[in-house]
Amino acid sequence: MTLIDGQPTETISVADRGFQYGDGLFETMAVEKGIPCCLTEHLERLTRGCLRLGIPKPAPALLQQEIQTVAAIERGVLKIIISRGAGGRGYAPPFDASPTRVVADFPWPDYPAGFREEGIETFLCETRLGRNQRLAGIKHLNRLEQVLGRAECAEKGMPEGIMSDTDGNLIEGTMSNLFLARGNRLFTPALTSSGVRGIVRSRIIRLAKMLGIDVSVTRLDPSALSHADGAFFCNSVLGIWPVRRFGDRRYSIPPVIRRLQRELIERGVIC
Repeated sequence: MTLIDGQPTETISVADRGFQYGDGLFETMAVEKGIPCCLTEHLERLTRGCLRLGIPKPAPALLQQEIQTVAAIERGVLKIIISRGAGGRGYAPPFDASPTRVVADFPWPDYPAGFREEGIETFLCETRLGRNQRLAGIKHLNRLEQVLGRAECAEKGMPEGIMSDTDGNLIEGTMSNLFLARGNRLFTPALTSSGVRGIVRSRIIRLAKMLGIDVSVTRLDPSALSHADGAFFCNSVLGIWPVRRFGDRRYSIPPVIRRLQRELIERGVIC
């Protein structure tokens, strides 16, 4: 089901700025037995993004009602899109724009179970992420860098790739956040100028601290991959995918990663 401004339709105006310029935001989350996982955190990030871009935030009660309607499924993926709405030609945002709301469900992706259990092979994408502190952290609709990164994954036949910024710092996966493990310590890239502050990433940072696992949010260059005992990708739908190979480097799956997988499932953070 797809609701656009509360109406069941899949048609949107060609003048919508989300379509024309990527002028908007989105959230993607897992749904289990009609309940969107981590909904509060997703809506909080959506609100922060609206404030950052100067888009009026949707009325909470209205959006919640639409989410409840669309999320009435056994298992799947829920996507929320908020664009600035229709506007005239040109980049300048209209003063009287009326934001467009889209709430839609999608089938659960059939990723192989082995990705979570045995890990995946990955690589460093040639496509680099631009640096812009005003856009860093939020999930805006401008995703051409990720589109190009996903195309590289398809060309190499790998399920995920690592993206760095134009300064060469490791940032994230093409559709996920990145963590490295060394002993009982976790390292994840600082996202001050690029990348998305993922909901599961934030949950992992908080959970790790509760479990006595040290977490460093820091600048990482590609050499950090050579010194790590393990690595993993995470997001709200795929959960945790351990990395078993990066180039010539083979990784085991350290106990700290297995522990996080179990804890996140038990706490309902990932499905």
